[in-house]
Amino acid sequence: MADRKLLNIELGRVTVEEYRALQPSGTVVVLDNIRSAHNVGSIFRTADAFRCSRVVLCGISAAPPSAEIHKTALGAEMSVPWTRFEDTMDAVRSLREEGYTVVSVEQTVHSVKLDSFVPEEGKKYALVFGNEVDGVRQDVVDASDFALEIPQFGTKHSLNVSVSAGVILWHFRP
Repeated sequence: MADRKLLNIELGRVTVEEYRALQPSGTVVVLDNIRSAHNVGSIFRTADAFRCSRVVLCGISAAPPSAEIHKTALGAEMSVPWTRFEDTMDAVRSLREEGYTVVSVEQTVHSVKLDSFVPEEGKKYALVFGNEVDGVRQDVVDASDFALEIPQFGTKHSLNVSVSAGVILWHFRP
């Protein structure tokens, strides 16, 4: 049986104004020194898809307005609120003061496997995604409430940061 693709007009998407009026999900994405503006844009787009409360850009992470971010974000950098911190530790401290549980998405000795983790309803989470080469800074991992790891079964031991964001944010979806 053939299946017809939906037209964009049939998808029932909200406008930027409607998006910003929605109840915040309680999930914040923290980007710890992401080198690629294309990865930043892709994460904005994923954050929009899963209605994240905001994206926090830290260190060398590119910030809007940026043609490279826009190329992959497709306008999501205008719907998802964002803030900037020069240092990721300052962002972590600020988010903790706002009542967020800080979670580093990283492979650590005691990391919790994603497939065994269930987010608590009503709890606010700040999910820290790290640099494409070095991952989440060790001092940020140390300051986190815990680390969350995506189980992997192949020969590689990492995923692209924007892919990791997609997997993790789907798990935290409202």
